[in-house]
Amino acid sequence: MVPEGWKLETVGDVCDFINGNGFKSSEWASRGLPIIRIQNLNGSTEFNYFDGEPKDRWIVNPGDILFAWAGTKGVSFGAKRWGGPKGVLNQHIFRIEPKKDLDHEWLYLALRRVTQRVEDKAHGFKATLVHVQKSDITEQILYIPPLPEQKKIAQILSAWDQAITATERLLENSQQRKKGLMQQLLTGKKRLLEASSIVKPQKTRTGEIPGDWSYPRIADICFQVTNKNSGDRQLPVLSCSKHVGFVDSLSYFKKKVYSDDLRGYRVIPRDCIGFPANHIEEGSIGLQNLYDYGLVSPIYVIFRADLKKVNVDYLYSVLKTDHYRQIFCAATNASVDRRGSLRWKEFSQIHVPLPPLAEQNQIAKVLDTATLEISDLQSSLNFLKKEKKALMQQLLTGKRRVKVDAEAA
Repeated sequence: MVPEGWKLETVGDVCDFINGNGFKSSEWASRGLPIIRIQNLNGSTEFNYFDGEPKDRWIVNPGDILFAWAGTKGVSFGAKRWGGPKGVLNQHIFRIEPKKDLDHEWLYLALRRVTQRVEDKAHGFKATLVHVQKSDITEQILYIPPLPEQKKIAQILSAWDQAITATERLLENSQQRKKGLMQQLLTGKKRLLEASSIVKPQKTRTGEIPGDWSYPRIADICFQVTNKNSGDRQLPVLSCSKHVGFVDSLSYFKKKVYSDDLRGYRVIPRDCIGFPANHIEEGSIGLQNLYDYGLVSPIYVIFRADLKKVNVDYLYSVLKTDHYRQIFCAATNASVDRRGSLRWKEFSQIHVPLPPLAEQNQIAKVLDTATLEISDLQSSLNFLKKEKKALMQQLLTGKRRVKVDAEAA
């Protein structure tokens, strides 16, 4: 059903798709107009340049609508508003010119919805890559309201975009604050408990730490857990991601990616730390705080901290830093395991900075507060994006109508 006063037309009916040029490496220069490529739609600010005489149709100005017909789903593929400098258009990207009197912002939003529809049906080399024909885009249907209603829809959705952008900035600021806190607290540059003024710093393989801290091997403060699943015990299967740690595998991947036969899988109790031995150099290490007991693949190394010596949240914060990811990478490369794995034998020899337990507890508490703030902001951001997506669906199809004043109408 077409809403009253609206028209039903294809993208090709209302837009021209201007092809970019396939600039060869022999045409690249060190100055001139930047050549806009797929990676620049991904956010890269590194350009090659063209210093010849460009055709008018190649020129892209800030604010122009571009449509990449090849790229990464949810990242570079589809409609983008160009926010970079004036440049020339490379291949795989169209510049969009409306054929009719359309609100520019409304058209961009309508094409973002088209992007999602094309992505859902697109073929590609991998699930994350999209590569389509021009007709796959131009034959998509648009519900086109009168111009005053287009402007009102764009105004409403723009307000949601502003709220999303503001929340993204708050989230980024909170993440940077936590990162700064970790750099200060986990190295002893900032102390939460009063320390003796005569304590001199001590040098370790990974930098200076306070003299009243210890620098033990992981084997001195933790012990390996090697319990295997047996019988018909039904436990949730977990996976470890490099960003968020342990996740429920079925919920996270939306499909079953583990074996039907779970005999031989490792049991990981709550408050244990674990990592896949062949992926730890990527930072894939997690603290299991989802269930009393879970299962992980046999390739996982699992260990528990000695709580008389260690606050497990403090230790996990140390092991999740970029600095320790580099240490894991070096240890993996030095391992005799030809499969590129880091086993407990080698992992447990890594040293960590360890303040007195009371200070560990205070550090963990401060970082936990910072983590909760980030989690709250991430939840707010997810909510805003979800609501905006639903609102776009309703407004751009006329299922929900907006009111325009009589003068605009």
